[in-house]
Amino acid sequence: MTENTGGRHGSAHGSRGRTTIADVVVEKIAGMAARDVPGVHALGGGFARSMGSMRERIPGAGSGKSVTRGVSVEVGEVQAAIDLEIVVDYGVSITDVASDVRENVISAVERMAGLEVVEVNIAVSDVKLPDEEDAEEQQRVQ
Repeated sequence: MTENTGGRHGSAHGSRGRTTIADVVVEKIAGMAARDVPGVHALGGGFARSMGSMRERIPGAGSGKSVTRGVSVEVGEVQAAIDLEIVVDYGVSITDVASDVRENVISAVERMAGLEVVEVNIAVSDVKLPDEEDAEEQQRVQ
């Protein structure tokens, strides 16, 4: 968990109270920002996506897709480092998508959490081919 005292608004450092931001908050912000980029098919590797898909089918195990799947963060008092594992759509420029993801994540985390993002590392673990079915769309039993 990180602490942000909001010193940007002209008040003395910490004189008006403290704000703490949990790591999971930064993970969710980064995950949503990465998913918003065209060309990103999913976050997380194949195994993580498969396990998440199974977990989502268990009643009471959580609602919807895990926003933090494929996202790992290290959060300090004023800085954050973010690691993402993504799957891109076939036919897109991987370098362009990675650059767009990096910019979107940095912008979102710095704007919403007030943390300086020192790095966003992106691992492209797969390419979604047009004729492949998603593990999330497959059902073994109907």
